[in-house]
Amino acid sequence: MGNREVVVVVERFGDFRDLRIWQQCRDIRGRIWEMTRAFPREETYRLVDQMVRASRSAGNCIAEGYGRFHYQENIQFCRHSRGSLTELIDHVLIAQECHYIDPPTHDSLITDIKSTIKSINSYIKYLQNEKNNTSNLKG
Repeated sequence: MGNREVVVVVERFGDFRDLRIWQQCRDIRGRIWEMTRAFPREETYRLVDQMVRASRSAGNCIAEGYGRFHYQENIQFCRHSRGSLTELIDHVLIAQECHYIDPPTHDSLITDIKSTIKSINSYIKYLQNEKNNTSNLKG
């Protein structure tokens, strides 16, 4: 890894909390936490636990990838985050099917999760471009 690679990432953002995708994940995590508090007690260690873990994992992966300072590692952690959000879409569907959430709540969450996935895809493209530009400077 060259010094330019580290400098490019650090100069643009103070830390991962400045990333819009992390902020979006944080907002989803908060909504999931609040929503699942009203789920039946028997779902505490089933659906609630899975939803909370997936929502937390999404932001955690963005933070961890940012801390790696290598473009390819950061990209891989973004892919993990995207996977956690995709898993969360399925959990939200299950919550609606079990009548734990109403259709408007389902629709709103799905819309926000898909929007975050699109943002992650854009960030991955940005990281890939930066990686390629850095590689071109070395050659």
